[in-house]
Formats: sequence, structure tokens, C-alpha cells
Amino acid sequence: MRKITFSQATLEAMQEEMRRDENVFILGEDIARQGGIFGQFKGLPQEFGFDRVRDTPISETAIIGAAIGAALAGMRPVADMHFADFMGVCMDEIFNQMAKIRYMFGGQATVPMVIRAPDGLVRSAAAQHSQSIEAWFLHIPGIKVVAPSNAYDAKGLLKAAIRDDNPIIYFENKDLFRQEGEVPEDEEILVPIGKAKVAKEGKDVTIVSYSIMMQNAFEAADELAKEGINAEIIDLRTISPIDKETILNSVAKTKRLLIAHEAVKIGGVGAEIAAIVAEEGLDYLDAPIVRVGAKYTPVPFSPTLEEAYRPKTEEIVKGIKEML
Repeated sequence: MRKITFSQATLEAMQEEMRRDENVFILGEDIARQGGIFGQFKGLPQEFGFDRVRDTPISETAIIGAAIGAALAGMRPVADMHFADFMGVCMDEIFNQMAKIRYMFGGQATVPMVIRAPDGLVRSAAAQHSQSIEAWFLHIPGIKVVAPSNAYDAKGLLKAAIRDDNPIIYFENKDLFRQEGEVPEDEEILVPIGKAKVAKEGKDVTIVSYSIMMQNAFEAADELAKEGINAEIIDLRTISPIDKETILNSVAKTKRLLIAHEAVKIGGVGAEIAAIVAEEGLDYLDAPIVRVGAKYTPVPFSPTLEEAYRPKTEEIVKGIKEML
């Protein structure tokens, strides 16, 4: 099977959905003239024109406000945030408007839009350009949140998100853009939103992760296998709604759970998953739940401090060994 980068996979998703539905369009900063800072929109304005690939002023409030209005008028906008960190500028539009309109109008109006939000640690981008903020939106009813970990899911989740009639935030880790994965050619790929994937079968411990930390999960599983420990790995893919059934079924089998994410550990997605298992699957557990996440501090600029801040494979391995 051919291999393409995560960035190319999202570009293909946009091309296919824009060809399929003329109501799909893109808006954001530097996406038409520059093709996006990670090359994820390159060539789209040449094919679809500058009406459907729109450069905007540097105003996240305007971008999301315009996208909400367009969605209410029957379009399917995809709004690019440049960096996920900038979503703080337009939070009123996101949590007071985008998330609530369908509920407040009793389903008479829908907001079929996608916010693309590049997140995560990469090359000393520092405190305002490196954050993983997905847990903010887990707390807001009315929004779906997805975070692919590979090129295949990147394409399939983005296509599914564009077709969904609800607002969706699509987190795409910046360090994943250049990484390659297997994606079939000339085949419709749609990854269901709200469904986690058992990425590796195992019997001794369950590792739940998503996005870039899935790589650490696999590395940890390889290390543990050398000592006869067989880890099961679950890729969440969707952060909201969380696929409780897949997680609980796995924990019922392995009796142990570790959750890992690049985001800050305190108040993260791992805390919600731990609470779900504690409430609905406590009898399954033979050991305390372990969480692995970033330190509780702004992201450092210094490469040395950034590396110290980053959660690591060794922490996953250590946590599991302590459980056992």
C-alpha cells in the first residue's frame, strides 16, 4: 500500500470533500497564498478558486464568527486556526454560539462546521504555540472533538467531520504532519466519529492514548514485551464523545489501565477516562489507574526544558511495571 504524509492525507480529504460537495469551503490565515504553514492546503485555491479557499484577516473571532454564519446559511465551512492556541481568542464564538445553537433552537438549525487546530510540541514553539488544549472542549456539550494519530485516520476523520451536521474540532498534532502512513488510493475512507480503535491486542494492561502519544504507547509496548508483558493499546481517535464501551471492555480483560497524552496531566482527558473507569468499571481493576501527561507549567522555549516537559515512553513503562 502507498505511504503518504499526514499532511497529504488531510489535503486529499479536503480535495475529495470539496469535489463532492460545493458547499464545502475553507477560510483562515495564509491558506490561499501560502498553502497553510504545514502545506496542508497547497494547490486547493488553484483547483477550487479563491472564493472557496479564502484568506482572512488576522482575527480568529472573525474567522469562527463567519464560519458559524456560513454554516447556519447551509454551507459546510472548514476554519483553520493556524495554531490551536489561538482558539482562546474566539472562545465566545466557540462555546457560547457554535456549541449551543442547535440545542437552543431545538434542532431547527444546525452548525455543520469543522475547526482545524494544529496543536502539540514542536521545535521550541514555546508557551503560546505548543499547547495541547483538547480537554477544554471535552467540558463543553454540543461539540465533537477528534484527534487522529496517523495518516489513515487523519483522512478518514476529516472527511467524516466535514459530513457531520455538528460542529467538530479537529486537532492535528504539528509533529505528525511530516510523518508517513499507509493510506489506500482510490478508496473512500470514512473513520466513524465516536468510535475508538483497539490498535494492538493484549492481555496484561490497557494503554489508552491518542494523537502523537500513540507512538510512545507502541514504543512502551515493545519495551514491555521484552519482559513478557503484553499490553493492549486503544487509540481514542475521538475525544468527545469518548467511546466508553471499548475502554471498559479492554479494562475488563486486562484488569489494569494507563492513560497517556501529551497535554498537561492535571485536568486532562486522562482524568475523565480514569473517572469513567472508576465509576463504571472499578470492580475490573487489580491495580490503581496510572496517568501520564505533561508537567503542570507553561510550555518552555528552551529545547532542554521542553524535553523535560514532554511526557515520555519511559514514564509509561515505569507506570505499568509499578502496576504489575
